[in-house]
Amino acid sequence: MRTNQKGFTLIELLIVVAIIGIIAAIAVPGLLRARMSGNEASAIGSMRAINTAQQNYSQQCNGFAPVLTELGTAGAGAFLSPDLSTVATPVKSGFTVQLAAGAGNQVVPVVNGCTAAGSNYYATAVPLTGGSTGTRSFATDEQGTIFQNNAQTPGPNLPAAPTQPFTVGGTISAIQ
Repeated sequence: MRTNQKGFTLIELLIVVAIIGIIAAIAVPGLLRARMSGNEASAIGSMRAINTAQQNYSQQCNGFAPVLTELGTAGAGAFLSPDLSTVATPVKSGFTVQLAAGAGNQVVPVVNGCTAAGSNYYATAVPLTGGSTGTRSFATDEQGTIFQNNAQTPGPNLPAAPTQPFTVGGTISAIQ
């Protein structure tokens, strides 16, 4: 007497697993590129936010803030969101963001309860892991132009942030 057994054979299950593995192998690199692109867009957005915050800060404080934490607490209010201004060197979306006095900075008198101000600034965003969190680094200064270094550095070697004075050439270019 023969019974009618229902179900999948081991071969059928292995074929399905192999097909899923092939589809995943095709999709994962695209997802990683999309995440990297999103991280880089966030870093560019951070540079724009710092530029805007610095312009507002300079209107109230007679100069530019030397550190990101100053932009979060200066004078009558915060000029920069807490995700960028609660620590001196924040990490946001896989990028380390820094702010420092620019080349040839001069300390200027401060007003309106501000604690420090200078004649210029220099902000950078560098990926935590080159080729994983981003392949480009970014920088900006009081001129408001955002520059990128698109040096394709493999593995953990990070593309260095463009340095002042900004010059277009090689792997350095303006994006805004």
